[in-house]
Amino acid sequence: MDVPLPHLDRPFDYLVPDTLDADARPGVRVKVRFAGQLVDGWLLERVAESAHPKLAYLEKVVSPVPVLAPEVAELARAVADRYAGSLADVLRLAVPPRHARVEKDVTAADAPTPPAGADAVIPASADAADPATPATAPEDAASGPRDAASGPRDAASAPLGAGSGESGGPDAGAPVDPRGWRDYPAGPAFLRALTAGRAPRAVWSALPGEDWADRYADAVAATVAGGRGAVVVVADARDLDRLDAALTAVLGPGRHACLSAAAGPARRYRAFLAARRGDVPVVIGTRAAMFAPVERLGLVAVWDDGDDLHAEPRAPYPHARDVLLTRAQLAGVAALVGGYARTAEAQLLVETGWAREVVADRATVRARMPAIAPTGDDPHLARDPGAASARLPSLAWTTARDALRADLPVLVQVPRRGYLPSVACADCRAPARCPHCAGPLGLPSAEGAPACRWCGRVAAAYACPECGGRRLRASVTGARRTAEELGRAFPGVPVRTSGREEVLATVPAGAGLVIATPGAEPVAEGGYGAVLLLDSWALLTRADLRAGEEALRRWLAAAALARPGSAGGRVVVVADGALAPVQALLRWDSAWFATRELAERRELGFPPAVRMASVTGVADAVADLLAGARLPDGAEVLGPVPADEGRERMLVRVPRARAAALAGALHAAAGQRSARKAADPVRLQIDPLSLF
Repeated sequence: MDVPLPHLDRPFDYLVPDTLDADARPGVRVKVRFAGQLVDGWLLERVAESAHPKLAYLEKVVSPVPVLAPEVAELARAVADRYAGSLADVLRLAVPPRHARVEKDVTAADAPTPPAGADAVIPASADAADPATPATAPEDAASGPRDAASGPRDAASAPLGAGSGESGGPDAGAPVDPRGWRDYPAGPAFLRALTAGRAPRAVWSALPGEDWADRYADAVAATVAGGRGAVVVVADARDLDRLDAALTAVLGPGRHACLSAAAGPARRYRAFLAARRGDVPVVIGTRAAMFAPVERLGLVAVWDDGDDLHAEPRAPYPHARDVLLTRAQLAGVAALVGGYARTAEAQLLVETGWAREVVADRATVRARMPAIAPTGDDPHLARDPGAASARLPSLAWTTARDALRADLPVLVQVPRRGYLPSVACADCRAPARCPHCAGPLGLPSAEGAPACRWCGRVAAAYACPECGGRRLRASVTGARRTAEELGRAFPGVPVRTSGREEVLATVPAGAGLVIATPGAEPVAEGGYGAVLLLDSWALLTRADLRAGEEALRRWLAAAALARPGSAGGRVVVVADGALAPVQALLRWDSAWFATRELAERRELGFPPAVRMASVTGVADAVADLLAGARLPDGAEVLGPVPADEGRERMLVRVPRARAAALAGALHAAAGQRSARKAADPVRLQIDPLSLF
């Protein structure tokens, strides 16, 4: 039942009346009477008998379409158990809300055309085949499984492994040209294994300048050629558009569906039904696609798994990478985790032998990477003593100037958006705070008055409480102010910005400045002549376990857009070259940094080396839950530490071998509190991205 109470996280038995017998199939949405109320639910299974002597009747079948596939139901249960959550919470993430008009249109398209003179409505046969269940008899290779009272599918929605025909898809069993995968010694073998129907597991480190969307399209095409389907998850809409275009070019139109919450309820539900009915063999999307139903699944893949957009902000807070890896384990299918950078979690897969790394040799890496230089090395400081404190040292300025003179575009990555997101007193350097809520003050524009970034109040008459000064200076410079400054430094050069307000997909070749925040860097035709990575301190000094990993991920993503060094591509990072993330960038060796990061986390006892649970709430509620939890042997309780809005957080750490026991104990304790109707809620998170 769709009830958000942990102590009700179990199946309930109901009798099915004769009037609902035909429609009450596993996977359909239903309504049942529970505790005097009509609640939504899912029909998981039909059985002949029940151990309970007295049962209520099923009230209603909301829709006869079985939207919940058995494989997805099994996955949802595993994800709920892994994250100490409830099955109902996971099912809300797995199956999009019903859109009646779309469902009616789809089912109406399956209805047969009545013959001349026949009644307008022809009832479906009582023994019609279940559209969610493949027929037991062999099907013709040119047609897919039949829906109730429907004929063969058309060529554009042929079953997996069908001939290309007009759809342009690969033939079943035909080898896929490895193309760019030849740059990786294990790449062609990975594609051959996918075509052969095996289940290889790979952690892929992409080369600089690599068109990752084309490589993923090759892997998906190899899987489809082997007669299986694929699910690919990316972080945002821009990556989804790139992958959509690449798959359309390889598979042909109509051979894949895009699942994204940003698409809107109708389009999302239509794409979901296309996947559930087997009309398409491939589903791609943002984290909304991680539970997508795909017939004969053969590959699950995630791109850039270190992006925090892969973490679901709703209970039970699953991560797309972990959901897909769990799915690969349960279904015995192939898995691909790729990115320019490598996370500690991906490195753990390699070190435990669960997956093999797919990397290029060092000679190929050196030939493809741009020339990368830091500004904090001793030789640079000797030539430019002000480089240690300058926001744009002379090395960065001359690199940008040379690229513009060569008629090449220049990318400038700035960690913060806006104009001046943080200001301070110009006299005593004290941070400027809002007199109402103590939030940080910022300047929205050159002529604008300082305003609070928390409550939005304008502090036009701000006076420093420390010295009484009224002049303000920049503490942190945003992308718009950077564009303004560089526009004055390079007059006559076009300046473009790409960020949260407007994300550019591509920029033309030729001289120009592009100021972008991390994740919004557009692709330049032919590659950038120079990439400047400014304000590195803003990324490296964050109080976060993943600060170094996240900084390297953002730098590599921007540097990958530069031309190779042999073609004049240069990257300047405004940071000390002795820092580990900078060293990994200089050598383009994210595997080395991931190995080092994982070793340090093992020594300190942080995820993914251990399993850690975060328990957040008011102090009494947190203490109450932990007191009632039967934590496994060896569990270590850390805290409390302050959280937001007057709450506190406790951390529970266990070895990975006892992860299931920890999740089960916390879920059971939460169920005990909900059964006795405890007033204060407690949030449970397993391996949260933010621990501090």
